[in-house]
Amino acid sequence: MSRAKRSVLPGFGLTLGLTLAYLSIVVLIPLSTVFLKSAGMGPADFARVAFSERAVAAYRLSFGTALAAAAVNAVFGMLVAWVLVRYRFIGRRFVSAIVDLPFALPTAVAGIALTALWAADGWIGQYLAPLGIKVAYTSLGVTIALVFVGLPFVVRSVEPVLEDVGRDLEEAAASLGAGRFTIFRRVILPAIGPALLTGFALAFARGVGEYGSVIFIAGNLPYKTEIAPLLIVTQLEQYDYAGATAIATVMLLLAFAMLLAVNLTQVWRRRRMER
Repeated sequence: MSRAKRSVLPGFGLTLGLTLAYLSIVVLIPLSTVFLKSAGMGPADFARVAFSERAVAAYRLSFGTALAAAAVNAVFGMLVAWVLVRYRFIGRRFVSAIVDLPFALPTAVAGIALTALWAADGWIGQYLAPLGIKVAYTSLGVTIALVFVGLPFVVRSVEPVLEDVGRDLEEAAASLGAGRFTIFRRVILPAIGPALLTGFALAFARGVGEYGSVIFIAGNLPYKTEIAPLLIVTQLEQYDYAGATAIATVMLLLAFAMLLAVNLTQVWRRRRMER
């Protein structure tokens, strides 16, 4: 009987071996080439290229705007997921399809569309320009582009968890005299917190590596609106492969460190909820 239960799926050794082999081929081996290529530069040359003033400015813009966009999506993505789950209205399927549109839309098309909207002579930018508000070719424009591409990650991460949170818990809390904010803070948010944090991490990771939707609206000015992926492409166009891999290595390590911190926060929160 115990053997029949264990044989529903392949054994642990086989599945673990296949998992490690697949991850090595798809993820680890390609990424290891980045480290090997940059390792041939030497510590002095690596530090000179990877931590130059221009590179640091690009890191600051890429990670700062990605973090800001992920925070915005965490708030409004949760709101969109709430509306899609808790309410039934005409056009709900259409709204749900719009959420997934950034997944299917080519990033270059998104960048051109956002630039046409937010440029000084664009549909929206022409009304902001007289007020002294410039969006396109600034860090604000980069943030808006990253909000656009990152929204589906938060919505689709939170939506299934919200569907599992029953209304009976909210009704029980309300019957005990809890207000709406208290119900949200003490009942709903703890339930969707891990999923919301996962969506935040996915949106942040997508924003850090985003290229196509950003280059058109960023302006690509060195030290001001030049993102790190564009700086890598610039190094490659100059046939400086070692310099490109050095910048890519720093981005990889920073992104991995931030994602690891998010995952550790999730584990800590889960254990705290279990206790």
